Amino acid sequence: MSRLKKGGVAAALAVSLIGGFEGLRQNAYPDPATGGKPWTVCYGETLNVHKGDYHTIAECKAMLVDSLQKYANGISACTTVPMPDDRFVALVSFAYNVGVGAACKSSVVRLINQNRTREGCDALMQWNRAAGIVFPGLTKRRAKERELCLRGL
Repeated sequence: MSRLKKGGVAAALAVSLIGGFEGLRQNAYPDPATGGKPWTVCYGETLNVHKGDYHTIAECKAMLVDSLQKYANGISACTTVPMPDDRFVALVSFAYNVGVGAACKSSVVRLINQNRTREGCDALMQWNRAAGIVFPGLTKRRAKERELCLRGL
C-alpha cells in the first residue's frame, strides 16, 4: 500500500483509526449525513453499493484495505513535503472521510505543503460538518486526526 505497506505499523494504524470511526455495518444503509444517498456499507464504502447489499466481515476488511490504497495514493500525489507516518495516516483518514479531491484542495493540505504544519493540522478541526450540521462524531474524529497530525512537532 505505498506508504501504508500491508502488515506495516502505518497500515495497522490507518485500519484501526478509520475502521473505528467509520464503524462496521455489513448491511447497506442510506447515509443519514447526506440525506440518504449514497448507500453505504462496511467501513463507509459507497462505490457501487445498493440497497440490500450485504458483505461478510472478511469482505469488509478487504474493501477497507483496498480503499486505503486509493486514498493513500491520492494524499501522496497532492502532498509535497516529507512527513512522518502519523501525519500521513491522519491525512489519509481525512481524505477517506471527505474525498481525495476535497482533501487535496483543502487548507489542511495547502498549509502543510507550505510547511505551516501546525496551522494545517489545526485546520482539520474546521471539517466537522456534514450537510452544514456539526456532528459530534466528526468533531471527535478531527480531534484524533489533529492529534496524529501534530505528533513529532
